[in-house]
Parts: sequence; structure tokens; C-alpha cells
Amino acid sequence: MKTDFNINNLVRENIKSLKPYSSARDEYKDITYNDMIFLDANENPFENGVNRYPDPQQLSVKDILSEIKGVDQENILLGNGSDEVLDLIYRAFCEPKIDNIITLPPTYGMYSVLASLNDIENKEVLLSSDFQPSITEILNASNKNSKILFLCSPNNPTGNSFSEKAVHELLIKFKGLVVIDEAYIDFSTQKSWLKKLDKFPNLIITQTLSKAYGLAGIRLGVCYASKEIIKILNNIKPPYNVNELTQQRAIDRLQKIDEINNEVAQLISERKRLKQELECCVSFIEKVYPSDGNFLLLKVDDANKRYKELIEYGVVIRNRTTQPLCENCLRISVGICEENQRLIRALKSLQ
Repeated sequence: MKTDFNINNLVRENIKSLKPYSSARDEYKDITYNDMIFLDANENPFENGVNRYPDPQQLSVKDILSEIKGVDQENILLGNGSDEVLDLIYRAFCEPKIDNIITLPPTYGMYSVLASLNDIENKEVLLSSDFQPSITEILNASNKNSKILFLCSPNNPTGNSFSEKAVHELLIKFKGLVVIDEAYIDFSTQKSWLKKLDKFPNLIITQTLSKAYGLAGIRLGVCYASKEIIKILNNIKPPYNVNELTQQRAIDRLQKIDEINNEVAQLISERKRLKQELECCVSFIEKVYPSDGNFLLLKVDDANKRYKELIEYGVVIRNRTTQPLCENCLRISVGICEENQRLIRALKSLQ
């Protein structure tokens, strides 16, 4: 457990004194309508299902997520995709031109993009040869201006989860915030770090409804953190950052948790079958890395060549050969059975 942590030491000074915008729906929260008439928000009064502003706190969505994840609503923030959530974290805690963040390539590219966008130095510490955090190097790279450490686990594009021991040590020893990106956690045998929120006040967990929940098109990201951190992020988020249609679609989907779990089980089964087929039946694949995500990373003889050949065959994958430690590597998402079979046929035909 981390006991020597004070979130106020990390918040930007201008954010500490910021008076958040108060929307009409924040000032009067009862949106059941009943006998009330709403003349407070300059909305179009002609009812069509979306003529009113959405709930700025998305309480109905949070209520379902709270039950599924076992986390209090006060520990949840929703964003227009995980990228908005990540951007809010930068803007709340990182002083432009002064502070820095630490990322562990190869990893999700938006951490670096958002650092540049917010004029924050990105200190890169490569993963080890087995794609694990190099703890000593990370701590040596950090200084008093290191505000955030990003841990993508399961990691994109490598597919592996970081060891619990390594993550625990970093949560204890890193002086700033530790953001664990769990976009692919539903496909992993490892447990989420959600149950450790009360033990580590510097822990932020981001998840998404784009992967296991099959809602990439609605752009809904989730942030779990201490009540203090969530309050800070709520103060700076746009008032109506998650629209009504997104909220309703999320509610509909989250109420079908058995269907979601069944789809996840199918993808995990297909991942295992696909890995076995690729390892035994395609000669130019040198290695298929273990994966806790809904994708596989492959090392091949010539990634650029194989990528182009698959395009000609009508199969689009991701060429990751330019990423650190990923020379001649391709990333393949796990599809439904028929799609995976088509992929395998295409790869076999290229031998």
C-alpha cells in the first residue's frame, strides 16, 4: 500500500483554482420530467428523443458499470473514447514545457501523440526483450517533474500482460501517477487492478467499451480512480462530453453481459486455434507471441512484403515493423471463425 502520496502535489496550479463550468443539467439534475417544464437550457422544446441535453454525469451508465465492475460511481469517469480520458489526465496534472511522462515502447501510440499535443516531454524506456517493464531504467529515467507513467497491460501491440510483481513495485516506487491501460483486460487471464484502487491513491485505470463490449463505433472510454482524482477530472471535462445516443447504446449493451461474455469466450477460443494454426502451418512465420488481447503479434520473414501480399488477397492487418523491438512483426486481430479461416488460407497460399 502506498501511504506517502498527496494528489495535490501533482495537480497543476491553474487547475487547483479552476471554477468548473456549471451546466443547466448540473444545476437541476432531475431529468424524469414528470410535471416539470424545462426552460433553463435554451433547448429546442419539440420532443424527438434527443432535443434535450444528455446527463452530464452519465449516471445510468455508471450505475450499470458500478454493478458489473464492483466500483463505486464516485470512482468512475466516462469520456468520449479513452483518448479523451487520457487527454484530461494530461491537462489536469502535466504543466506544459515543464513536466514529463514516461512510456514503454512498443506501446499504444496515442500516449506520445497526446504528450506532443499538450507540450509535454515523453521519456521513452523500452520494454525488456520479453516485453516486460524495466523497473530500474524507469525509475532512473524519472525525476521530480515526472507526472505520469503509462503501463498498457495487456500491451498493444505485443499482446502480453505485465507481471503483477513489476506493476506493484512501480506503483510503490514511482512518485507520480501510474495509469494502467486495460483496454484488453477482458481477454486476459490476469485480473484487473480495479480491486487495488483503495490501496494505491496514485493508480488510474482506463478501460474501453470498444473491444470486448463491441462498441467501438460509439466512442466510450472509462476511467477508474480515487474520488479525489475523479473530482479533478470532472472539473475540467466538457459539460456534455458523452452524447445521449452513446449513453443509450451503452446501456442497452451493458444489460447483455451474458452475450458479451459469450463473445469474449469465442474470441479467446479463436485466438488459441489461430495461434496453433499459424505456428504449425505457415513456414514464413518465425514466431507467434503469447497474447492476452484479442490479437496476435507475429514475427515473419519480411513484414512489408507479407503485409502487401495480404492486402492483395483482401485481408487487412497491421504492419508493426517500424515499432521498437517489433522488426518484421505483423499484428493480426482475432476475427470470427470464417474471417480467421480466410486469413489462414491467404497465408498458406503465400508460401
